[in-house]
Amino acid sequence: MAYTNSWNLEIASPVAAPRLFRAAVMDWHTLAPKLASHVVASAHPVDGDGNVGSVRQFSFTSGCSHNTSDDTGVPCVPMLPAGMPFGFMKERLEFLDADKCECKSTLVEGGGVGVAIETATSHIKVEPAAGGGSVVKVDSTYKLLPGVDVKDEIVKAKESVTAIFKAAEAYLVANPDAYN
Repeated sequence: MAYTNSWNLEIASPVAAPRLFRAAVMDWHTLAPKLASHVVASAHPVDGDGNVGSVRQFSFTSGCSHNTSDDTGVPCVPMLPAGMPFGFMKERLEFLDADKCECKSTLVEGGGVGVAIETATSHIKVEPAAGGGSVVKVDSTYKLLPGVDVKDEIVKAKESVTAIFKAAEAYLVANPDAYN
């Protein structure tokens, strides 16, 4: 019998909530191939205009390709785990409140759907914090297929999500005019 489980994560950042939300969430399909090219080979919208109902796809590499600095001004160190256990994933935006820096998305294809998980959703909210920074709050809920154990995968998922926000943070700190 499949069961539903969840995990939560909080990440502190010195970057203002609206900038971090736009870069690491809403425009990650544009930044990921630049900032995490060792993991994300390509990313693009599949359907929609970025509003609720839109679908975007991320295609992953099989490993780390470099660790030098590139034209973004951010060192391209392997902050995200090199190589994903799947070749791609598609996610659909289910809820968006850009003013409150909050969204919810559902994994609709790839990313282990049909292999290890039946469904998976992520709720992300980036809240203002003291001193002009922010706190990222992530709640991920998933329903596993029968007989699947993901204890190690939860740790990897939290590390990957943290690395995404830290890569966007580093880019924003190095490029103070971006996403204003």
